[in-house]
Amino acid sequence: MQAKTVFSMKEIINHLKEFGFVFQGSEIYGGLANTWDYGHLGVILKHKIKLLWWNHFIKNNQFNIALDSSILLNSKVWQASGHLDNFNDPLVDCKNCKFRFRADTLIQHYFPDLDCDGWSNEKLDQFIVEKKIKCLNCQHSDFTKVKQFRLMFETYQGSVENQGNKLYLRPETAQGIFINFNNMKKFYNKKLPFGIGQIGKSFRNEITPGNFIFRTYEFEQMELEFFYSPTDSINWFNYWLKSMQDFIKKLGISEHNCQLHQHDKDKLSHYSLATTDILYKFPFGWKELSGIANRGNYDLMQHAKASKVNFLAQDSTTNKLVNPLVIEPSIGVERLFFAIICDSLIQEKVKDKSRTVLKLNSFLSPYHVAIASLNKKKLGSKAQAVFALLQPTLLDVIFDQKSEIGKVYNYHDQIGTLYCVTVDYQTLEDEAVTVRNRDDMGQVRVKITELKKYLYQKLNISC
Repeated sequence: MQAKTVFSMKEIINHLKEFGFVFQGSEIYGGLANTWDYGHLGVILKHKIKLLWWNHFIKNNQFNIALDSSILLNSKVWQASGHLDNFNDPLVDCKNCKFRFRADTLIQHYFPDLDCDGWSNEKLDQFIVEKKIKCLNCQHSDFTKVKQFRLMFETYQGSVENQGNKLYLRPETAQGIFINFNNMKKFYNKKLPFGIGQIGKSFRNEITPGNFIFRTYEFEQMELEFFYSPTDSINWFNYWLKSMQDFIKKLGISEHNCQLHQHDKDKLSHYSLATTDILYKFPFGWKELSGIANRGNYDLMQHAKASKVNFLAQDSTTNKLVNPLVIEPSIGVERLFFAIICDSLIQEKVKDKSRTVLKLNSFLSPYHVAIASLNKKKLGSKAQAVFALLQPTLLDVIFDQKSEIGKVYNYHDQIGTLYCVTVDYQTLEDEAVTVRNRDDMGQVRVKITELKKYLYQKLNISC
């Protein structure tokens, strides 16, 4: 079989919309740029991604506990963390058409091999003028001076807008963890090392969001803040980098489509001592999928200074109180969702015919099994009985009664269902059904009484 494994952005977006995974936000009103809604299949996939993260980083890890902190935090949190002063991007506006761009991204559009991340505003201005950089919208070369653009969304508490009640939608979930450090340590009797994990929404007022669900104004993060003693002999950075790589591999994402990128010291975030990104080869190039950051003791020390509260913790080896250091493995739900789709969507030629199939791992497939019949009127009740038999099990099952079995197979291939179970006329005689495998399209006859056991074995599900 000849397989096509690389699809264009347009093909991927069309596939996800056609099969109800992702829709344009506010579509009936012309849409709202860079907002996306998730249909039933998209919700299932996101849920399973988050469940796998939970199992890998929280449930099955002896060190970690979970938190769900508020989206709205006291503004002093963002002042202390440095976000009000440092969480900005360089902005330019086209004077002709008023389109807005992130200056370094605009330059890199014309000079893709040039790394201008971290350049001063003056250097960006000079380069734009000297190279006569053109607006991507109107092709004019007349821009405003570069200025810093705050990435946090502002809102107000109460009915009157004033500086005193200004709040920010959180741009990361991490600060909610840091300010709850003492609560979590106290109520769960934790000594170092231990981690606090969180899944939650974050918001960033990006200058140039885009590339579908890769970069949006609101997104979900799965973050872990792992606290350890400065005298600990374990290299926790490498430990959590490998753990994140193992997690991504579990999802079925090809190692050939991933690579590591270590940030240069002059390109690090204001809180970071070292950061390594796991990049994925998206249709628009190699981009960050996950980041593992050494945050040192920056955050806890900043909050200790601003709040006058100490964040000391007991070393489990020495029993001494120390200022903890922090490693942060972080990954976005939507980016991971996108990478999984890119990696799983296959078009292959079988006997001079082409089929598109979404070869998701078994634990990510929206359904393990689809139940169908060859004739709705004559066999529908028997198919319903098979569905009722499997529905209470550990299998994700759907009853699908389309008129043609070929359409059933085609649809479930394209949404990632692993097996199609067909009730046919022979079923009335031998009490057996045809089980079709998504990946190789092989078909076998299985007795209805043995169907649950057969599928459990195929999917490695323990009774």
